[in-house]
Amino acid sequence: MPSQEAKLLSDFLLAPAPLRDFMTLRQFTDIFPRSHRENPAVQDLYRELHRLRKAEIEAVRNDITKEVKRSKQLRHAYARERREVDDAHVAGTDPVALQMEEELSGHGRKTPHTLQTVHSSIEDACQSLETQITEMEEESQRALAEVQEAVGALSDLRHGRFAQPASGEDLGEEVLAALKRLDTVCADPAG
Repeated sequence: MPSQEAKLLSDFLLAPAPLRDFMTLRQFTDIFPRSHRENPAVQDLYRELHRLRKAEIEAVRNDITKEVKRSKQLRHAYARERREVDDAHVAGTDPVALQMEEELSGHGRKTPHTLQTVHSSIEDACQSLETQITEMEEESQRALAEVQEAVGALSDLRHGRFAQPASGEDLGEEVLAALKRLDTVCADPAG
């Protein structure tokens, strides 16, 4: 029984292959002008094309056989190499990938991921990233509010609107405090 690969290649490359399977002698002669259709050379040409096509089909069949043999050798070599890697490292992972996973997750996995465990790990990582993004957005909103408050206070000063500070401090001290807050917020965006 031919292998799956041989069947696939044969179905794709050889069907319909012989010239007679898709063009009869009558259809072939109809291609020529009427004055040449009865010429015996047309029939000879059809036979020659049929012979060349048959030789090409045989060459493709031989190539398919060679390719199937080559792929078996490649599969065996891959399996042998995979066994060596599995024996040398922790169940199919290389040490660099295992170390990176341990560093990134914060806790080392004792076993490599499977299809079942990788999905939950990806979900956990996505949730962690979403939480971090939310926290960063809230932090940037707080920093923006502080900057807007300080700019508003300085704007009042520029336009000469001197409101009595809520703290009861001297206006100069309040301005200095606002400038220091603005400087702190601008210098350290993390808050």
